[in-house]
Amino acid sequence: MHKTLSSKQLIINEALRLGFSDIGFSTVEHLAENEIHLKEWLDNGFHAGMSYMENHFEKRINPALLVEGSTTVVSVLLNYKPKLEQSDPEAPKLARYAYGKDYHFVIKDKLQLLFDYIKSDIYPDLEGRMFTDSAPVLDRAWAVNSGLGWIGKNTNLIHKKLGSFVLIGELIINMEIEPDTPIKEACGGCTRCIDACPTKALIGPYQLDSNKCISYLTIEHREEIPEEFKGKFENWAFGCDICQEACPWNWKARPTSENEFQPHPDLLQMTNDQWHNLDEDRFTELFRKSAVKRTKYKGLKRNLDFLKKK
Repeated sequence: MHKTLSSKQLIINEALRLGFSDIGFSTVEHLAENEIHLKEWLDNGFHAGMSYMENHFEKRINPALLVEGSTTVVSVLLNYKPKLEQSDPEAPKLARYAYGKDYHFVIKDKLQLLFDYIKSDIYPDLEGRMFTDSAPVLDRAWAVNSGLGWIGKNTNLIHKKLGSFVLIGELIINMEIEPDTPIKEACGGCTRCIDACPTKALIGPYQLDSNKCISYLTIEHREEIPEEFKGKFENWAFGCDICQEACPWNWKARPTSENEFQPHPDLLQMTNDQWHNLDEDRFTELFRKSAVKRTKYKGLKRNLDFLKKK
């Protein structure tokens, strides 16, 4: 047992050295409670046009089916809260996670280094896979099971020190590691996030209807944005942080120290006019390594045009 605990601490130390903000461990199991909630969410059509959420249902709720022989989920968090914000208060806004380099690459690179370290220095028989918001894995559920936070009423993971401006990744591996203990939910009677949502996408505590969510409508939604949302986006052009800005757990959260998340030097200085006159070459230059590429120039231009509608 001592050897397992010692190995666990070595993994924790290496994860923090690599720049992860926190790390936790949980035992691979069938997520029975999450299965009920996910099925209800899908049955209600709250996943909107994200039909891929219906795929691989059994694997989503049981990673043993996704990664054969796995026994442990190693959950990692990476803080992305920026030091600086966009300077023009009239300019269209980006979700803060999209300021810098695409987090998929940043987290995957660090997870690969962590995996290689465990295999070479601790457990030579290591096998497994790494994930970050890119496969049928319930990232937030595993982070909760690993003691890294709780699910807030805005459906985001909330960490006691880091708030909710965190990205989640996992190693699902065949090494047995002592699991951590989940912590208690600490939102209390607060409903600031629900009250702040201008499109009423948060239809109740812990219930998000993606059909009304600004993040969904500006990124995943491929058609024209429905006219019913005209004037309700509060100038968000890619993603949305409104429910996070409203959350008291974020008010004193420290900014990230991850250099890869620093924005293009021109991005935060862009004026309202510069955003609305953005051409494709400038888009490519600004967002070459950014998550904003997901919506492509055509999608971002659609969003910017929608913001101009009165």
